[in-house]
Amino acid sequence: MPLNKVSKNGNMYSFITHTWNTVKGICEHNCSYCYMKNKGPLNPVRFDNKELKTDLGQRNYIFVGSSNDMFSKNTSELWINETLGHCLKHDMNQYMFQSKNPARFFDFKYPEETVFCTTIETNRWYPKIMQNAPKPQERSYAMNELKGHTSYVTIEPILDFDVDELFELIVMCKPNQVNIGADSCGHKMPEPSVEKIMMLIEMLKGFTKIHRKTNLKRLLK
Repeated sequence: MPLNKVSKNGNMYSFITHTWNTVKGICEHNCSYCYMKNKGPLNPVRFDNKELKTDLGQRNYIFVGSSNDMFSKNTSELWINETLGHCLKHDMNQYMFQSKNPARFFDFKYPEETVFCTTIETNRWYPKIMQNAPKPQERSYAMNELKGHTSYVTIEPILDFDVDELFELIVMCKPNQVNIGADSCGHKMPEPSVEKIMMLIEMLKGFTKIHRKTNLKRLLK
């Protein structure tokens, strides 16, 4: 099966060249804003063995698990090892693994050029939005333990937040880069003011790199 090449007109990270998904179907976290839900009804979670025939190539920057949180608590350990084993066979690439359950990152072996990323949409807990995902504080504590590894934090979709509290959670992650984006699908969630967003960006600039996703422009008008 061919790699999924990232479209320049889509909402994927601009630095990612390809996505690759072995774990497919309904994500355990069931976040209300999940873009996969906009594609229609989802099947039960499954492992797609055909994806292990995919040639991952060389010198690509691949987001592994872009359509399902591969590290959610109930995802089979075998599925994760099969996926990572295939990545290890193509170690001339750079890989990004993103999860709202980063505590599980520690249990596996990864290619040398790996970036670990977690989503922290806000410091607040919105149960109807975040559903079964670990709380933002839990994600931050886990990322803090990833010493010596390249790590990112993604604030997307950015939800209304408390500036100092969110800043502290992100600092705790010690990220090499923070990606910030907004809801692209009109879910009508609580969103922060322009002033809050710009204040947070200025604070973050003091210790890490900021990557603004194109969809953030809607909130900065």
